[in-house]
Amino acid sequence: MLALARWLMRGLPYAVGGAALATLVPWLFWLGAAIAALVTLRKGFAPALPVIIAAALPAGFWWAQGDVIPLTSVLLVTLMATVLRERMRWSEALLAGTLVAAAMVQFGIFSPPGGMELMLEQLRQGSSDVDRMLTELASQGYDTQMLASIVVGGVTGLVVLVVAIACLALARSWQAGLYNPHGFREEFHAFRLTPKELAVLAVLGVVGMMLGAHSVAVLGWIPLLVAGIALVHGYIGLKGMNGLWLVAFYVLLITTWPTILIVLLLGLIDTFAKIRARLARGN
Repeated sequence: MLALARWLMRGLPYAVGGAALATLVPWLFWLGAAIAALVTLRKGFAPALPVIIAAALPAGFWWAQGDVIPLTSVLLVTLMATVLRERMRWSEALLAGTLVAAAMVQFGIFSPPGGMELMLEQLRQGSSDVDRMLTELASQGYDTQMLASIVVGGVTGLVVLVVAIACLALARSWQAGLYNPHGFREEFHAFRLTPKELAVLAVLGVVGMMLGAHSVAVLGWIPLLVAGIALVHGYIGLKGMNGLWLVAFYVLLITTWPTILIVLLLGLIDTFAKIRARLARGN
């Protein structure tokens, strides 16, 4: 895909056309978001604004059709790309993205167009098991609409945040491939959260739960997960291991919850232990 990135960066019209076309095609919105992020990373927010608008307009059309994911992904990855360009720190970009995604969930942006009541009624009519479960929850004093809002909004926000991070990583790899070979590899392999950044995540999660902003707790672990993934990449790179190890790692990460928990724990330990620095000294 580096050839595509090279073609896109030949001039602003190429990037504008590529971003608009990609976002207009169903299920290719991620490519439009990555193009907007690439130009933002390379040139800054203001010069990249025509490309961002070109990606956002077709995404706005999909929003009007009831699909909020394309537009929110474009806006979120643009924000993270701007922070990454200005601050040169993945951790700050991820923290900013996580907070904005949590705010989107909290403000109900990812709620169904007809509201939770209509969705729950449709679920009740479609399945007697779901109807029985919702009735039991209501009889136990739970607010089923609030629970549904947390689940639907949290899952959609999680998808948007993960997609935006993946688009940002793709754009950064394009930028490195075009202008700084191996730069993204070195940058990502070295990524870890500092104790202060981890403390910020923990405090935000606790405060969010106390104030009823459950979305912060739902999404707050994503930066730590990315840090754990970066640790695995860095370890495999330091040891010169075969790339098939990464393939196996991602298969396990996607298919098994225990792997996610282990990666989170590794990211937490690395925050304080600086595992890659110790391995580099050992080598």
